[in-house]
Amino acid sequence: MPVLYVKIGCPWCEEVLEYLGAHGLPFRKVVVSGNPAAMDEMVRVSGQRKAPTMDWDGEILADFGVEELVKFLAGRHGKPR
Repeated sequence: MPVLYVKIGCPWCEEVLEYLGAHGLPFRKVVVSGNPAAMDEMVRVSGQRKAPTMDWDGEILADFGVEELVKFLAGRHGKPR
């Protein structure tokens, strides 16, 4: 299952969460704000500290908006239609 790392108050994170919810794509949300262990996990998988960050079976998309997400999801199983 894809993992989406988000920060509280991040407008790009909110837009991505709305998009994924509207398209019924399952994912696990991990809030990194105020959670050092979660932040360390995000940095370990992505090499950076910006959100949103998605880990799709080891493929990483970091610091993105909905437009980049749509391109990233193209061709992947379970992508929104």
